[in-house]
Amino acid sequence: MLKASQIAAKVVTRLFFILVLIALVPFMQGDDKKLQSLYFTTTHKWIFAFPIILIVGFISLLVICAVKKYKEVDLNWLLVLNTVILLAYGVTLYIRVWHLVK
Repeated sequence: MLKASQIAAKVVTRLFFILVLIALVPFMQGDDKKLQSLYFTTTHKWIFAFPIILIVGFISLLVICAVKKYKEVDLNWLLVLNTVILLAYGVTLYIRVWHLVK
């Protein structure tokens, strides 16, 4: 079970970083006039609490797992779960922004 959790944690985190790099491609291209006019406004500032908790949790779990060299099975699965939820949130946000600037 340890080997499976190590592989899953490493694969999911690498997939996350690859998808982040792919999502940054439109920002690196020259045509960013549509993206400059895009603003996120909400009536409640608590809407940003969930993504901030997800990102802080991802960073902390990634650091803890890396320091312990992915030897803790529970931490590995928590990292996998957190990363999958963060991926789902990021994909939905990316799709929403893509439809707004399209």
